Amino acid sequence: MDAKTCIEKLGYIGVLNFATVDEDGAPQIRNISAIHYEGTDIYFLTARGKSFARQLYADGRVQICGYTKYKETIRVSGKAVEVDEDEQMKWRNILYQEQPYLENVYPGETKNIDTIFVIKDYTIEYFCLSTRPITREYFTIGDAILKPKGYRITDACIGCGNCAKVCPQNAVDCTAPKPYVIRQNNCLHCGNCFEHCPVQAIERL
Repeated sequence: MDAKTCIEKLGYIGVLNFATVDEDGAPQIRNISAIHYEGTDIYFLTARGKSFARQLYADGRVQICGYTKYKETIRVSGKAVEVDEDEQMKWRNILYQEQPYLENVYPGETKNIDTIFVIKDYTIEYFCLSTRPITREYFTIGDAILKPKGYRITDACIGCGNCAKVCPQNAVDCTAPKPYVIRQNNCLHCGNCFEHCPVQAIERL
């Protein structure tokens, strides 16, 4: 898997979940289909008066999630910024051409309430449940910084092997000298190893 293929898969899915946080810190999720992919840049449309737009103006952080029939989750995490005013019409026209239903939603001059945002710097998490062991990969686009997730085994490891016995995906490598190693690309992040380590040698990232 690579970042380009992940973006292509998002395009095939079509309708994606976009999550933001409102002024009270509550999560807000909506389905968005007015999306255009230009290389690795992700353009999308909303109306300026919507809560979605207000949340993007206030903070900008957004998470996008898509799920394929092959049990693949693709999650994009980044910051959306409003496209420059002199570029708005260009991208709006492209989105309306690609999504003709928009003419029914905002006919005629009412489409002037629309505004276009773009995400250029973001991380991608690819998570596939149809493989054994599961597959998890991360990619960065632009200037995005990837924050580690999951668990790691520290130097406090005594080599008892409890973590390997309870891992549902056999993602713990016990063949190397201590400390044992969790294969991050196969880890579910379930925390079973963390809970069963007798010496608390496993830490949450």
